[in-house]
Formats: sequence, structure tokens, C-alpha cells
Amino acid sequence: MKKLAFLILIFLLPDVHAGEVRVAVAANFLATLKALAPEYEAQSGHKLIISGASSGKLYAHILNGAPYDVLLSADKFYPEKLVEVDKAVANSRFTYAVGRLVLWSRDKQPIDRARLSDPDIKRIAIANTRTAPYGTAAQHVLQKIGLWSTLKDKLVRGESIGQTFQFVASGNAQLGFIALSQVLNPKNHFNRTSYWLVPQDHYPLLEQEAVLLTYGKNNPNARNFLEFLKSDVVRDAIRQYGYL
Repeated sequence: MKKLAFLILIFLLPDVHAGEVRVAVAANFLATLKALAPEYEAQSGHKLIISGASSGKLYAHILNGAPYDVLLSADKFYPEKLVEVDKAVANSRFTYAVGRLVLWSRDKQPIDRARLSDPDIKRIAIANTRTAPYGTAAQHVLQKIGLWSTLKDKLVRGESIGQTFQFVASGNAQLGFIALSQVLNPKNHFNRTSYWLVPQDHYPLLEQEAVLLTYGKNNPNARNFLEFLKSDVVRDAIRQYGYL
């Protein structure tokens, strides 16, 4: 009888090994991370708590004390700045993906850079050039091909690359500079096949860095999650979303 009571007690106890990892993720990688989360949670027994926004906004939240364990930025600038102010662990930084920029329409039609000069195009969406690295990259592209000043009155700005995608998907903009990963996302029910893949020499390399934040440095699950991101299974999944 005592043995049975002991077994029942063990069964009712919470899993003391289960934990959480709070991840702040750049909007371009949000769908990819959500697709990877079930695999991580099944392997580790730990839960991912995911918050997505532009890298610049996440950076500001972290400076103001937001309780995140890990940042997955859309560039390496913000992780570097967080290390400088002792908000992140220096030797934990690594590139988890290299992003690619595309010019996209929700309609399946041929798209190239010449569409930018089409007089029928009235609105073109780009992400916030101050807080979203993909927005900064889009600005570099337009400046390189000499259209930044010409098109400035047609540009509509999303707070993040996620909102920029929504501007185009909803028809509020006819074209938009977004991440290739958003186009290839299986949940994109619009156009997944035609877009202009912007040459990579048109904008600075989008080296997307992960970093362990000071808040999470004593959370072993956070370090475990960062190792998970380096695994071959994850690398293959990331490439399927169009990252290098």
C-alpha cells in the first residue's frame, strides 16, 4: 500500500526538469522559429516563449529590462551593442542565418527591378529603416539603383518586416521589399513562386546573429536552445525557408 501511495505521489509531482526559454526574435525569423519550436520542445522537454518584433524594438525592450533569455536578431549590430552595455554574453554570439531580400507582390506575375519604375505602381512597402535591418537593406537597394529620391513619395513603412508583408498581402501596397523567408513560408497563401531576388551586392550582408542575454546567462535551458540552433536538423530547416 505504501509503495502504491509513493507511485501516485511521483505521478502527481510536476516535471522538475521542465523549463522555459524566453526568446526575442526578429520578425523575419518568427515563422521559422515557430515551425522549429515543436521539434525543440519535444527534444528538450522545455517550452519556448516567443516574442517577435523588429530587431531595433527588441533591442530597446532589452535595454529597458525586458526578461528575455535569448535574442535572435536580424543583423549583428544589435547583439554587438548589447554586449557593449553588458546586456548580453560576449562569447555566445554566432550567425544562425544569412537573410535574403526580395521584391514581392501578392499576385503571381513576373517581377524584376523594372517594376519599380512602372507608373501604375502607386505604393511600395518597406520596413522601418531605423529599427528593422531589412528596411535598412531596402533603402540601400533603392539608393544603389538610383530610385530612393524618385520613389520616396510612394513608400509606405511597416514597423517591422512582418507588418511590411501584411501591407502587400492585404493589397495596401502593390509591391514590397520583404524577406525571402516570408515568401517561402508554407503559411503564405498568396504568391510563393514569383519575386525579384535582389542581388546580394545591392545591400549589406544580413548576418543574423543569436546571442545569450545577461538575463538568461544562468538559465541552462537557454544555452541548450542555442546549441539546438546549430544542429543539422535546424540548419536544413532554415535553408528551406530561403536563408543561407
